[in-house]
Amino acid sequence: MFALPFFRRDLPALKGDRVTLRVPFTNDYREWSTVRGESRAFLEPWEPRWAPDELDRAAWRLRISRYREDYAQGTAIAFFIFEKSSGRLAGGITLGNIRHGVSQSGHVGYWIGERFGGRGLMTDAVKVVTRFAFDTLRLHRIEAACIPDNIRSIRVLEKAGFRREGLLRSYLRINGI
Repeated sequence: MFALPFFRRDLPALKGDRVTLRVPFTNDYREWSTVRGESRAFLEPWEPRWAPDELDRAAWRLRISRYREDYAQGTAIAFFIFEKSSGRLAGGITLGNIRHGVSQSGHVGYWIGERFGGRGLMTDAVKVVTRFAFDTLRLHRIEAACIPDNIRSIRVLEKAGFRREGLLRSYLRINGI
């Protein structure tokens, strides 16, 4: 197994045309919980069921710990998406299930706050993460999955250069289903 060499504040931010991506820090809690809380009804149809303590500070600390552990093991990198024009936290994107060796692949997953949707921010973020995965991590394949009814997410992926390859039945467990 390969490990990624960094998960520190000095990890360079990744920049796109509309967004800046950087790893989450513990002190991002307030902004993260606000964006997620305000967008709950918007996000819930497309995400795994939220835990009762989803937005609590203790759950946040566990989340940050998991991000760091995954990063140290070389299996995932979580980024927060900041809108360049305002500097505000708009969402998150993770390059996960990173596999080296023969596979050289990863999986991208993302969310965006409701008030930031429809501005091209997520398309830019997906392009930035994909470029990082191919150029820096030297991965050969990036996959993404979304619910077939999530037309906005499908459009993001298509605009970012992804191609639909098939339908994976019962692949995602979303909102308890």
